[in-house]
Amino acid sequence: MSQKVLFRQLFEKESSTYTYILGCKRTKKAIIIDPVDLTVERDAKLLKELGLTLVKALNTHVHADHITGTHLLRAHFEGLQTGLGSANTAKSDEKFDDNFKIEVGDINLEVRHTPGHTNGCVTYVDHDGGAAFTGDALLIRGCGRTDFQEGCSKTLFKSVHDRIFSLPEDFKIYPAHDYKGQTSSSVHEEKQFNPRLTKSETEFVDIMENLGLAYPKMIDKALPWNLNCGVEPE
Repeated sequence: MSQKVLFRQLFEKESSTYTYILGCKRTKKAIIIDPVDLTVERDAKLLKELGLTLVKALNTHVHADHITGTHLLRAHFEGLQTGLGSANTAKSDEKFDDNFKIEVGDINLEVRHTPGHTNGCVTYVDHDGGAAFTGDALLIRGCGRTDFQEGCSKTLFKSVHDRIFSLPEDFKIYPAHDYKGQTSSSVHEEKQFNPRLTKSETEFVDIMENLGLAYPKMIDKALPWNLNCGVEPE
């Protein structure tokens, strides 16, 4: 990570979600990526302890396994702007087109559209810090499922190979989840060892179509709330 940016990786155990804080040391302004409703108080307390003002709360996609904390964070930080990729229909203050540049002080993130897990998935790339926040598109030795929310295995395969694996091999991968206690990977590692994405497209599609995963237990509540920016639908 850049020496100009304060970085924290935080964990929410119920959904095994990683939340990321990036703070500009110069301006004391911060970005949070994939906050969870259950840990909003923790995150807000930490931001204030670090002397940071949260100005943007971003999601990598519309989550199905937890409710986003973006709306609840507004109670702690006046003027907070929420953000999502422009392919999403969910409510958000900002919708980012592909290749859009987010700038907050010395924090610079490139938005790369990486659909496949959902239509609206994006990866936030920190070129200065050599990192990619990949959401569910690319996990450590895995990837997000493609059997709901307009998922498509072929699209995900192309997204990862064209938009993430094309980054420098030493770039760190920071996913939205991990279920085995791993915290990060790298482009090089995933290109070498990811058991799904090292296969051909045909093999990948076959793997994804035969995962036999259970129906997401939170989706019926989380999806309508997250389509409404973390607010209970009327």
